Amino acid sequence: MPYGNIVSVYLGPDETISALTDNGLEELTDMIRAARINTKTWQEFLEDFVDDAALVTRIKALSPR
Repeated sequence: MPYGNIVSVYLGPDETISALTDNGLEELTDMIRAARINTKTWQEFLEDFVDDAALVTRIKALSPR
């Protein structure tokens, strides 16, 4: 995702809020849609982009829709 699609606001030395622009949301939607083509690509997407191993395990246990 290009950095122009992510907006970060620095609130202090240790606090930042980041958000996606409309283009960033569209790009993320496209990435998720492409990842959900089959179980293998979805699991690879989760492993690459979700930093919480317990959450990845819980999501993988759900049946794809």
